[in-house]
Amino acid sequence: MRTLHSLEPTESLEPETDQAHALAGRGAAGQSAPHESAERHVSGTARYIDDLPLPAGTLHLAIGLSEVGHGTLDHLDVSAVRAAPGVVCVLSAKDIPGHQDVGPVFPGDPLLVSDVISHHGQALFVVAAENERAARQAARLAKVSVTPLPITLDPRDAAKHGDLVRPTHTQARLTNGRPADLESVALQLRKSVWQLEGELESGGQEHFYLESQAALALPGEEDELLVHSSSQHPSEVQKLVAEVLGVPFHAVTVETRRMGGGFGGKETQAAPVACLAAMVARHTSRAARLRLSRGDDMRLTGKRHPFHHHYQFGVDDSGRIESAIIELIGDCGHSPDLSDAIVDRAMFHADNAYFLGNAHVRGIRARTNVASNTAFRGFGGPQGMLAVEAAMEDIARQLGRDPLEIRKRNLYCEGRDTTHYGQHVNQHPLLATLIERLEEDGLYWQRRAEIRAFNATSPVVKKGLALTPVKFGISFTAKHLNQAGALVHIYTDGSVQVNHGGTEMGQGLHTKMIQVAARELGLPVDKVRITATRTDKVPNTSPTAASSGADLNGMATRDACQRLKARLLDFAAVHLAQPRDSLTFANGELHGDSGVLMSWGELVQAAYIERISLSEKGFYATPDIHYDREKGVGHPFYYYAFGAALCEVVMDTLSGEYRLEGADILHDVGDSLNPAIDIGQIEGGFVQGMGWLTSEELKWNDEGRLLTDGPATYKIPAISDVPSGALRVKLLEGHPNSAASIYRSKAVGEPPLMLAMSVWAALRDALASLTDYRHAARLDTPATPERVMMAACQQREWLASQTDTSLDRMTP
Repeated sequence: MRTLHSLEPTESLEPETDQAHALAGRGAAGQSAPHESAERHVSGTARYIDDLPLPAGTLHLAIGLSEVGHGTLDHLDVSAVRAAPGVVCVLSAKDIPGHQDVGPVFPGDPLLVSDVISHHGQALFVVAAENERAARQAARLAKVSVTPLPITLDPRDAAKHGDLVRPTHTQARLTNGRPADLESVALQLRKSVWQLEGELESGGQEHFYLESQAALALPGEEDELLVHSSSQHPSEVQKLVAEVLGVPFHAVTVETRRMGGGFGGKETQAAPVACLAAMVARHTSRAARLRLSRGDDMRLTGKRHPFHHHYQFGVDDSGRIESAIIELIGDCGHSPDLSDAIVDRAMFHADNAYFLGNAHVRGIRARTNVASNTAFRGFGGPQGMLAVEAAMEDIARQLGRDPLEIRKRNLYCEGRDTTHYGQHVNQHPLLATLIERLEEDGLYWQRRAEIRAFNATSPVVKKGLALTPVKFGISFTAKHLNQAGALVHIYTDGSVQVNHGGTEMGQGLHTKMIQVAARELGLPVDKVRITATRTDKVPNTSPTAASSGADLNGMATRDACQRLKARLLDFAAVHLAQPRDSLTFANGELHGDSGVLMSWGELVQAAYIERISLSEKGFYATPDIHYDREKGVGHPFYYYAFGAALCEVVMDTLSGEYRLEGADILHDVGDSLNPAIDIGQIEGGFVQGMGWLTSEELKWNDEGRLLTDGPATYKIPAISDVPSGALRVKLLEGHPNSAASIYRSKAVGEPPLMLAMSVWAALRDALASLTDYRHAARLDTPATPERVMMAACQQREWLASQTDTSLDRMTP
């Protein structure tokens, strides 16, 4: 088995942090520690929405969904639904007491349709019954009269006719940093020795969280309501529930203890489910629970945005990019949802890890008649990177170079370290470091020679190899979301309770917040407990998204703990007549110049007796981020996270079947908060990204009905898709974050997903061998066996037609 050697750590940027780390208790931040709910997960005692004990008289809900892809709702007859056994009430759009539109940023998302049906599976009404079976059976009995309207399923058609959910946005700069337009960049591109042009389609992706969308609404006194929601954004659920019911925000409390997965699919699209449960609870004064079946969930909710990519590059004789024109058409579905920001992030990441020189990047937000596409791990970034990675392979084949040479030649470097939107790439040398170490430790050139030799003697079975980098910007691109709050209580027995605005969906955020508190207060982690995220504890929170959960909430938790620590140390200095500067907390004890002075619990009890406050709130707002949308220039990211992956595949070019033979990953997480959890996130992100790029295919029929609406037809990766021992992950050590993040760590939620581009690139490498590496195959994603087989046929056709030079995709 090939392994990656350990890297020598460098001196920390914060010596005082190293000291604090040394004094921290068992399992504190910077150490590997188990997930705080790990035992409950594997024993089945972790509670999700469907596991919560139900009050007597709880109603069970089901949604009536449209069977039409686009049309005018002429009449909705629910009389048979009302008359069905066990049904208590049926509510439609006319029964909504407050706002009918629950669009998270821009309008366009009716809670229940009142006039125009915009996609197959859209919600028409909600039925409440005494049990779940009765509700679901009754929901099928409605009679719906609809006048059909034309259906648009191709985002290119929508863009051509100007049917957009939001205005088009452009980022353009010349190499010298001056503003540019399409004409000036095209002029520079035409000056290059080589010009390349290509197209690519990238498919969507279903979130396929284990726990489907779910909510439980409990009515309280007067207009009060408690909503348990499987949501990444409890504050938004609170806002929309209140607006739908027509009550003040303070009448609604939303609680989220944990989600059974989210991946972005519960950032905005959990709210309608909560609103429907709340509406029934308000109407009947009874508790109401709504949990979507897998099929209904997949039909009703949006996916990762599919994209159409069109790209042109001007390249010199060495393969270095001089100019780039990239157009990205995002398939947004029927409404804006978060598409403005998602297409923006795709544009921000159109460079991936490469300097584009003179660049013009345009993002188009097309409207189609499918469920409104939404956030998904990477938030547009993965889609944005695909065009430039496709171009790396194309350039290499035309110039007769290895793709790794072309990638290394185009990496951000000194003098070529500013993006097409004007942000300096901090720590850009890490890109070269990551690639060079993987290149050496993964024996890239030895394996390349072996694979070329194998392919030369194997006409059908081919192998492929690729090493690809990742650069991913960390921050919400909507500046106001880059804030967080925390609330920390110390009880008189010395135990500590932490509440913060982030939500737990299995990624280990709560675990890391426990570790932050333990590190700051010098306690073992078993002294600290996290409680459910609640809007009445920490208000006005941002969604747990954009890989920022630990960055934002960790700093807020640290702020609260530091305030408490300072208060207790001030008290201890007076109480014990000790020099303030000599006092520290370590391993659950108060230390001074003479050694251990008293236990943590004794100090807390003494402080309480002296009426010292043992509760504190913390707050954090990310500094130094800005973006001028009108000019397309700014500093939208606090820092960048980097990574690289080396993958090898083997394929049968007649059937299109293939498998991953091995993956070596080296990833930059700064100074890790929890190496074990970070490695788990990298492994999971890589496999999820591999699913998006290879097996997870979404199919609709001509009427707009989703055909892949369950695990029988929609194929997420299985454990067998990653052979035992073939996935090897190493954290880059000794390179703390240059930005002042929490303990100089870096975000790890989203960046690893893009490491899977190396699998897709390795498949293209194997296909290129069919032409003796002279021609790059177009391979749209997901690269299913059918697509691979068709690409192999096209490669053989290209080889047979070499007398026709017009087929060449790149011209001097």
